[in-house]
Amino acid sequence: MRLEGKVALVTGAARGIGRAQAVRFAQEGADVIAVDVCERVDTTVTPPAGPDDLAETARLVRETGRGIETFVADVRDRAALAAAVDAGVAAFGGLDVVCATAGITSSAPALELTPDAWQTMLDVNLTGVWQTCAVSAPHLIERGGGSMILTSSIAGLRGLVGVAHYTAAKHGVVGLMRSLAKELAPHGVRVNTVHPTNVDTDMIQNDAVRSKFRPDLDHAPTREEFAEAAVTMNMLPVPWVEPVDIANASLFLASDEARYITSVSLPVDAGSTRR
Repeated sequence: MRLEGKVALVTGAARGIGRAQAVRFAQEGADVIAVDVCERVDTTVTPPAGPDDLAETARLVRETGRGIETFVADVRDRAALAAAVDAGVAAFGGLDVVCATAGITSSAPALELTPDAWQTMLDVNLTGVWQTCAVSAPHLIERGGGSMILTSSIAGLRGLVGVAHYTAAKHGVVGLMRSLAKELAPHGVRVNTVHPTNVDTDMIQNDAVRSKFRPDLDHAPTREEFAEAAVTMNMLPVPWVEPVDIANASLFLASDEARYITSVSLPVDAGSTRR
């Protein structure tokens, strides 16, 4: 019960890492404010989450005995995001933990990216993170402190081919974290980033992403064929990690066990950034 009596905000909560964070935090005693756009974002290839996915997150959280308030909102829409956060805080009486997890992916060589693809990526994966922090920070300050965990990527620590816009956004998240950590430290708010390698979610488990890893095949790669290529990214012999692995790292950063840890970039990458 490392988060007993606390309230956590999670964006991108309908599935994947966000759902894992919501459920894992609830298992450790937190009530959850869950936000997701629940529709397709233009320029992306990932199959979209929907309202049913967010409802499933809510069901899983309630199974733990904790409370959850769900909201459909786009992190690019500051007014809608602020309204969701404020309503969740009003329901639970405060806010202690923020997980800025909502994100998208798409790919193309850097010089072939369309302006729309570039801008949408930055709007969601960087500006959306900033807006999440901006609308939630006053609630943490009012509470007397708290923890922010911003989901970056191995692409926030190294360059990756074919995703320059994603890499730029995820590097930007690290810079944002470092500045926020300094600005919010006097208020007792800690700010850190987590950096996953490939995670076994819909963001990578789709034909478009799998095919990028296996250009040698003339058909949509199977999960097993994708794994053969993905394993080469990591130092440990695994093709990807699980959403709960990122949730567990986030849980540590949110808990009092990490009470003096701030401005840290924590890879959960099976050694990928050191390979």
